[in-house]
Amino acid sequence: MAQDEVIVVGIDVAKDKVDGCIRSLSQRQTFPSTAEGQRALIRWLRKYKVGRAAMEASGGYERNWAKALREARIELCIVDPKRVRSFARSAGRLAKNDAIDAEMIAWFAETFTDAPGQAYDAEREELVQIVNARQRLLDLQTSLQNRGEHSSPDIVQKMQARMLKQIALEVAKLETAITALVKATAHFAELAEIIESVPGIGKTTSAGLIAAMPELGRVSDNIAAALLGVAPYDDDSGQRRGNRHIKGGRRKVRNLFYMACLGAATRHNPALKAFYDRLIARGKQPKVALTACMRKLIVILNTMIARRQKWDAARHKGSDPARLPPSACPA
Repeated sequence: MAQDEVIVVGIDVAKDKVDGCIRSLSQRQTFPSTAEGQRALIRWLRKYKVGRAAMEASGGYERNWAKALREARIELCIVDPKRVRSFARSAGRLAKNDAIDAEMIAWFAETFTDAPGQAYDAEREELVQIVNARQRLLDLQTSLQNRGEHSSPDIVQKMQARMLKQIALEVAKLETAITALVKATAHFAELAEIIESVPGIGKTTSAGLIAAMPELGRVSDNIAAALLGVAPYDDDSGQRRGNRHIKGGRRKVRNLFYMACLGAATRHNPALKAFYDRLIARGKQPKVALTACMRKLIVILNTMIARRQKWDAARHKGSDPARLPPSACPA
């Protein structure tokens, strides 16, 4: 190993323990999910001069471990579980257990050294949890409403009605908390003012973007579109030219942005509506046109945030769109 090479540890998080693997030094160890276990992990990492840790999100169980690593000033990156699993398969590693997962995470982080470290932001983490809790309640609300369309005994219907009423109250409380947190956090409030200046984007979408896409304003337009999941990817081979499809991205915030863009492109935002109407007039399918609108709008937002500028209707009225190919469609 080169002297200036950063030593990486892969950490697989479970409910009651974590498995650590320093692959380059052939070191492995398991630590219990306790305060002493966290201290033991930090001592172990310092013993081997580990400079970078990688772990997957694990339903919230990783948060205390991540906090301990940050407090110990060890660089941390949160890696995509799907990418790690695909990486393991590509290497022919089909077996899976906690120790193997820790090794694969370490190997992945060593190979893809551009995986970004996570700058800790306590306010953003709180906002993410509240936004996600609201979305879970809305998903439950939709599920109950769908069940209400079917015949069921009176006692079941009354139970569902009570639950729907309570869910509506809890959603309102969470939305109040989201608004208060955004207003109380200076950099959130600044971002919200810029984002909400766009006709058709309200407080809910604004909070979702602030929580789930902190990269906005600091990355290229292509990366912003890819993070949202509205960038069309080539599918060519030799002389064949396949259909372009959007892939990947952050599904939850894309779904939220889709609903906001649907209203903006068809009613509330004159510039985006004109763009949408032009695409439809040229024969594009509605979903293809709407995907193009989503990509156009996230690119505009990325530029607005980078420049700290609010929406200017005159500037965007005649802007030429970032176009999707004729065959592109949502995946």
